[in-house]
Amino acid sequence: MPQAHFFAENPRVVGLDPAKVDALLERAGREVSEGLLPSAQVAIARNGKIAAMKTFGRAVQGGVDKSAANDTLYTIFSCTKAIISSAIWILIGEGRLDVRERVADIIPEFGTNGKDVITVEQVMLHVGGFPNAPYPQSEWNDRAKRLERFSKWRLEWPVGSRYEYHPTSGFWVLGEIIDRRSGRDFRAFVRERIALALGLPELFVGLPRELGARAADVVYVGEPLSDEERKKLGLPPRPETEITETAILGFNNPAARESGVPGGGGITTAGDLALFYQGLLHNRGVNGEPLWKPETLKDALVVRSGDLRDPVFNVRCNRALGVWIAGDDGFANFRGFGKTNSPLAFGHGGAGGQIGWADPATGISFAYCTNGFDRNDLRQGRRGVALSSLAASCLA
Repeated sequence: MPQAHFFAENPRVVGLDPAKVDALLERAGREVSEGLLPSAQVAIARNGKIAAMKTFGRAVQGGVDKSAANDTLYTIFSCTKAIISSAIWILIGEGRLDVRERVADIIPEFGTNGKDVITVEQVMLHVGGFPNAPYPQSEWNDRAKRLERFSKWRLEWPVGSRYEYHPTSGFWVLGEIIDRRSGRDFRAFVRERIALALGLPELFVGLPRELGARAADVVYVGEPLSDEERKKLGLPPRPETEITETAILGFNNPAARESGVPGGGGITTAGDLALFYQGLLHNRGVNGEPLWKPETLKDALVVRSGDLRDPVFNVRCNRALGVWIAGDDGFANFRGFGKTNSPLAFGHGGAGGQIGWADPATGISFAYCTNGFDRNDLRQGRRGVALSSLAASCLA
């Protein structure tokens, strides 16, 4: 679990209202106490410290059903994208990478079937045009297979012509770019230059097998809305993507956890995820030195996607370099934030309702993890908006 010196004595020490924090914790535990979710973990931080952290329920860990605790590790799925993106920002700041570069100039194996024109920036903005490119979990630990897949991938639409979320494909490309431009395996680079540099030993992209007994197995809960129910509520049909139940449950496999799939394989505690965002807000490692070049970090958090819209909800996607920005158009809740975040809030949520963000206007960062993947995506979305709204309002 996060080291003791990262914990505030009470929320007031970091400028948060204890009553509001208590309301947040109560809401975070509600579905666990009602029997819907098996477990959940929540943390809120400010001024570089965790103001409150709590874990609810039980989870199967290493084959044993036991009480979840603050040192239980959770798969954070696409919350991982913010961590991988921050590794890219380090390389940019060090002059080892330019987002205007063509991916094929870095990874020649990728430059086939019309993909030779795709830039690093386009991959980070999810406009590269290969959202559903196949790469099965059974091959995730085989780099040769990865490069073979890259060469076979084809475009689904012209590069840069539209936005469509790439669940894993684009970030496998970013992982390979980190490998080549850092000279290190992307998992080792993230471990050394981000997790350990911030003093966050529980933050993993690629979980060592010996720690698997601390990871909460993902389980599915609830029933999905029917097509008729979705229609009555004015919701779009569920999009068909690679995020299937089989794929999600595959993250319980030790090999999949070890792979550290860059688009969704991060495993951590809510405390370390919240502190990762504190690291971005304050840009200061354990040695007191900045981890990111300040001007690079500032530029990385500027919306670059213009008027491109999310095809599911038809709202502007508000994409910066690898993360969402809340924005001021009233649709921040569609981007993984609450209704009370400032327009400057940034972060990235994850499948199954995982939450991770920071708000520069308040200095608050927030993380929520659960191993219960709710099939009812409307209920899951409302839960996330409620939690984020409560967290963003916790200033004293």
